[in-house]
Parts: sequence; structure tokens; C-alpha cells
Amino acid sequence: MKLFVFSDSPDIMKQMLTYLREKGEITAATTSGDADIGKFGASVLYRLKGNHMPDSVARTVAGLVRKENYDAMFFGSTVLGREVAGFVSEDMGLTSVTEIVDLRFEGNRAVTKRFFLGGKTVLEEESQAKVFTVMPGITDPQEAGSASKEQEVQEEASALSLVEVQPKKAGTVDIEKAQIIVAVGRGLGKKEGLQQIEPFAQKINGVVAGSRPVCLDYQWLTEDRQVGLSGKKVKPKLYIALGISGQIQHIAGMRGAKTVIAVNKDKSAPIFEEADYGVVGDLYKFVEEVSKAL
Repeated sequence: MKLFVFSDSPDIMKQMLTYLREKGEITAATTSGDADIGKFGASVLYRLKGNHMPDSVARTVAGLVRKENYDAMFFGSTVLGREVAGFVSEDMGLTSVTEIVDLRFEGNRAVTKRFFLGGKTVLEEESQAKVFTVMPGITDPQEAGSASKEQEVQEEASALSLVEVQPKKAGTVDIEKAQIIVAVGRGLGKKEGLQQIEPFAQKINGVVAGSRPVCLDYQWLTEDRQVGLSGKKVKPKLYIALGISGQIQHIAGMRGAKTVIAVNKDKSAPIFEEADYGVVGDLYKFVEEVSKAL
């Protein structure tokens, strides 16, 4: 099979290449400057050069796709990746399946799996789709035995103009490098609750992070501490989820954690499906008792 893969995220790209290279011959394209991407199994790797505006990237990728008759096309599920996948799907009149976590081919049909009903179950579908967006964490990246043939491609002109770049203010903690993370969700109930969580995290040499509602909706924590699909992807040795329901957007950000402890009042919370250890109960009582033991 001839497969095409695109992602602006080097991590997701390496995962997709590792997962797909046994399924066919891969041509890949990326906007990332990560030098190691060429070690993960693509026979050809296009490196897109330009300002990486969504419209120009989408048209450039569509142009690359039209050069060959690919059996399937895969896009990393990032903000840019989803937009490019939608453009290619519409532009070429192809059926798409989004946010897949597993795939196999049966003849000319694809059998995919993706989370459904807010992550509470897995939906298996059989279709003739040719375009797929791939969730982070589909596999652990492993280098291949050969290097890709690389080629630079200039992106098509964009209808947008880049006026100014304003870097986000850097936080004091890089949660992506943390070995122990204590993450809080809606179950925290109030911003003042952080005054009990932060000393607990310090006792176990961890850092405090949060779900999307805590960081973006309520702004109890800064945006750079958000774990999830639209936030940071973390791989700590220990991840303690306090009051987090476990929607798939959050799971996508912490699936790489080695050990997960979840505390939630709702015994049916999806987070327990991802947890190695689960506690059904009040998060504040949990923190108090463990702090006493420490």
C-alpha cells in the first residue's frame, strides 16, 4: 500500500511513522524542523518551507497528495493537522474518519477505532475512508533501520499576512519535563483549593497541572500548565489525577504517563479506565490522608 503522512508535531509524526511503516510504503510531509523525523521509516520526507499559514500548508499538502495515487492519507491530530485533513478531504472528495486510535486494513476497507461518548467507550467502524486524523499516543516511536530521502518544498502563497509574532510568556514550570505531576480538574471546586494541592505536590517533588476547564475556562492555573489535546503532552513517571473526569481530550495529553492514580467521586468516570490505581472519594480527603502519611 502507498500511504501519505503529515504532521506539524514531531512527536505525533514519529508515532504515526512507527505505527504505519509495516502497513505500506510511506511518503511524509512536515513543517517541523526536527532532524530526527527522517529516521522513522518514511521512504520520502518533504520538509515544507514558509510561514506555515493554514491555507498555504493545506494547498501545498493537497498538491503533494495529487502527485501520487495514495491508498490512504494520515494527519496528526493537531490544530493544523485537522485543518489540513479537512481541506484535503473536501478538495479531493474523499471520506474521512477522525481521531482514530487504531487501524487495520481488510482488503480495500479500513477498520478503525476511536473513542466515543466522551471517551466512555471505543467505536469500531468499517469504511472506505481514505483520510484519517490520528490521535497522539497511537504507539511508542521507534527508529527504523533506514533514513528517508528528504526534499524541501516551498509552500504556496497564503492569503494571510503575518504581521507580528508575540511569544507567550514563559511559565516557571515546564510540565512536559516533570517526572511527577499532580493534575486537577473541575472536581477541585474552587481556586482556593490549590492552596491544599500545591503543598502536597511539593512533598512528592511534583508539579501542579490542570485540565482544560481549570486552565482556560476558570483560569485557576495558567495556560502553560494545561494537559490535553490542546495543551501539553506529558510523560511523567507518576500522574495523579484529582477531580478529573477523563475526557478523551485530556487523556490524549497524559496517555504517556507510566503510572496513573485517579481520584474522583464518580465511580463511572472515564479516567478510571486509564488509571493503574483508582480511588473513589473526595480528593481533599485523599490529599489530607496521604500528606499525613508522608
